[in-house]
Amino acid sequence: MATAVQKITLSASRDIPFNKLVLSQANVRRVKAGVSIEDLAEDIARRTLLQSLSVRPVLDAEGQETGMFEIPAGGRRFRALELLVKQKRLAKTAPVPCVVREGGIAEEDSLAENIQRVALHPLDQFRAFQALRDKDLGDEEIAARFFVTATVVKQRLRLAAVSDKLLDIYADDGMTLEQLMAFTVTNDHARQEQVWDAVSRSYNKEPYLIRRQLTEGAVRASDRRARFVGMDVYEVAGGVVMRDLFQHDDGGWLQDPALLDRLVTEKLQAEAEALRAEGWSWIAVATDFPYGHAAGLRRLTGETVELSEEENASFAALKADQDALEEQYAQADELPDEVDQRLGEIETAIAAFENRPVRYDPSEIARAGIFVSIDNDGALHIERAFVRPDDEAPVEPVRGGDGDAPETAATAGGAIQRAVITIGGAPTGSEIDTPDEDETIRPLSDRLVTELTAHRTLALRDAVANDPHIAFQAVLHALCLNAFYRYASNTCLEITAKHSGFSAQAPGLAETASARAIDTRHAQWAKQLPEAPAALWDSLTAFDSDSQDALFAHCAALTVNVVKEPWNRRPDAFAHGDQLAGTVNLDLAAAGWAPTVDNYLGRVPKARILEAVREAKGEQSAQLIDHLKKTEMAKEAERLLAGTGWLPEPLRLVEVAPVADESTGESEALPDFLAGDEDEAPADADEEPAHMAAAE
Repeated sequence: MATAVQKITLSASRDIPFNKLVLSQANVRRVKAGVSIEDLAEDIARRTLLQSLSVRPVLDAEGQETGMFEIPAGGRRFRALELLVKQKRLAKTAPVPCVVREGGIAEEDSLAENIQRVALHPLDQFRAFQALRDKDLGDEEIAARFFVTATVVKQRLRLAAVSDKLLDIYADDGMTLEQLMAFTVTNDHARQEQVWDAVSRSYNKEPYLIRRQLTEGAVRASDRRARFVGMDVYEVAGGVVMRDLFQHDDGGWLQDPALLDRLVTEKLQAEAEALRAEGWSWIAVATDFPYGHAAGLRRLTGETVELSEEENASFAALKADQDALEEQYAQADELPDEVDQRLGEIETAIAAFENRPVRYDPSEIARAGIFVSIDNDGALHIERAFVRPDDEAPVEPVRGGDGDAPETAATAGGAIQRAVITIGGAPTGSEIDTPDEDETIRPLSDRLVTELTAHRTLALRDAVANDPHIAFQAVLHALCLNAFYRYASNTCLEITAKHSGFSAQAPGLAETASARAIDTRHAQWAKQLPEAPAALWDSLTAFDSDSQDALFAHCAALTVNVVKEPWNRRPDAFAHGDQLAGTVNLDLAAAGWAPTVDNYLGRVPKARILEAVREAKGEQSAQLIDHLKKTEMAKEAERLLAGTGWLPEPLRLVEVAPVADESTGESEALPDFLAGDEDEAPADADEEPAHMAAAE
């Protein structure tokens, strides 16, 4: 005979006045967690109690009900109701829906209620927020109802907007929440699914890799072009910006580089049109010019426009305000926000006064030009007053065609004519009566002039050799002519300072700290030197010894060249470059060089990349990326090497062995990296052979 199934009898429910309820010591919840009592009270006030309390009757000593009920499960809801009663928003005798339990263990009821409760899956929360949005609730209103910030609501809504295919994968635990967050940087579902298909088949599924692939080809908002145009202008023109709501994204990514470049070009052209009124001969416009683009051009020296009386008064007032604030808060550990803001405004205004416009000779402007580009901060960068060699004013010939006599206007047309000498506007008698040939003072012969000046040259050499100060100034004069006056020949010293350019424009070369420092120093010296090379000697004579030393060092430094080129073998020069670098304790990392994909990591084999990471961060860090493809390995290596100060071999200080005596037959050894060339590895190569050094 089959056993009858026992029917379950559910606990009765009833409404119990609030003042008949008390907390039970059997409630297992002791640690505060989740929504606060205050927020729960506000939620109950908005939508009333959604879940009944579990209570048990309080018995007296004889086991009889006292009319009071204790709450082993639902203590937080009771506390929230209690708060509403204290705020007089709920009556003390208000009926509270309760499930009355009898029998069993009270602690078990409390534990079961909390353990058997299943938290809402995050995806359900995302979709619920989306459903509320579809019912015309705004982000702020949703945030207020669930006691979160509007940013959290935006994040949840962005997660709900990911491709349904990826959401299903996330719901089935096929991807992590962090991976799903990475897909929110774009709303393109097809692109999201394409990236996931690629990532899911690879070993590396890190969120940073997903973000990198989704933003590939986009332009960061921190790019100089984006800052120059402005995000508002880009978006008004129809450009789309990708944003990451879960990580700092520096303003996002611009998805339409072609549109951005067009806007940059249009704005630069508009700026150039405005500059046309200044009267320049030519205006060169580019987003960025290569380093050394002004080499071989003469820079005009203008006159700084003086401050007017009104501007002088304003400048003095600003300086007085600045000095007063700095003195007042000299001992303060931290400046108040309003004071810090005011000091910033004063510094900006003072900088505007100090950066005075320069006035140039109109005749010089007519043959000179300007470069218009964008600086590293995204601001308009204008370089004025450059004269090309072809635009230089024609120079009157000093000597005749045969090198003997000065050529004059009388020789124009090829026929030699006598020069007309006038005194007071009338011709002299010699123009009428030709004197005898023996009485005419004729120029000295070339041979005699050569012999006489040979004597003078030897005497001058000896005199200069006995005056080191003048010798130093003479060399400085020659160096300055080469550095600041192109094609000038106003020196008798046969010293040529060669300023080599760069055969290959290294990425970011013009923006390095070294390039900026050299350009700034060169511009400062150019302002102190005369415009005409003939006046240079007198100007150098007026300099004190410290100024001459500093200028000499600058000019000498411009001639340094340790660029290694495959067609230009100079082992002795490279060895001297190592000695010079060691003497000045050259540190390329301190100078601002750091390995990037563009300048090193993307152009060497994978073995070199791993070697760099291993040297800087250790074997464990190298193992983190040894499975990656070449492109991704280079990008991750750039991140790992940032701030480590690691340098490739050609940039390190090299201890050069002393050169042995020639009689021994031994020669000086070159550093390994100078012994041969290494071909650049293709960016998309998976495996490359190890580097092999060839003998010099």
